[in-house]
Amino acid sequence: MNKGKTAVTLRVAICGRNLPDLRRILRRQPVTLVESKPDLVISYGGDGALLGAERDWPGVPKLPLRDRRSNPKCPEHQEEVILDQLRAGTLRESRIIKLAASPRGHELTAINDIVVHNKITTSAVRYRIWLNGELYANRVIGDGLVVATPFGSTGYYRSITHSLFKIGIGLAFNNSTEPTDHLVIPDDTVIRVEILRGPAVALADNAQARVPLLHGESMEIRKSNAFARLLGIDLFRCPACCRLRQENPGAA
Repeated sequence: MNKGKTAVTLRVAICGRNLPDLRRILRRQPVTLVESKPDLVISYGGDGALLGAERDWPGVPKLPLRDRRSNPKCPEHQEEVILDQLRAGTLRESRIIKLAASPRGHELTAINDIVVHNKITTSAVRYRIWLNGELYANRVIGDGLVVATPFGSTGYYRSITHSLFKIGIGLAFNNSTEPTDHLVIPDDTVIRVEILRGPAVALADNAQARVPLLHGESMEIRKSNAFARLLGIDLFRCPACCRLRQENPGAA
């Protein structure tokens, strides 16, 4: 992955969709496909494939590629072009902060967001929030709370707030009954959420796990000591490629 090491054959794990397409492309690359102890993980698909890759291989460098069947791309970001850059060692590595929480002893980690959501869609959840031990909101009524990283601010957080951020941790109040401004706080802030009336569930990224949170229960959300290592994330989120996907919604 670095210049001067292009002769080394990488041990690569792959995940995502349309993997036979990716395997055919990788036959022309100096890689060995493995299922354990990879040097690199290639996620093939969209953001969901990348989130799953980090969950299954935490801390291992990831190269996210959008699959060509579902995601139209500009000529500069076709799979072969990006893989050639990988081989040449010219892809930039980014270190992305992760969030961590331990509701009821369950370990949740996320590179996008940790969410508290009402379990029953017809019933709002009531909760209060502390920031670094200081009460911030005594009672919020709504569908829940989204705690997002800058990387995840393009997802659920953006759909609620219609905004993005690049530094810190974002709090988005989902469908609250009273107008509550979203909040961006320093990334060393510890967020504590207490359920005043539930039931609610805690979720991390797109994982299937749903941890129940009942009346009087609380959890803390903070920046994890671990981080995600992503290669070529600027190419994965290329604005020109994004416009192509918007112009061809039937492809996705």
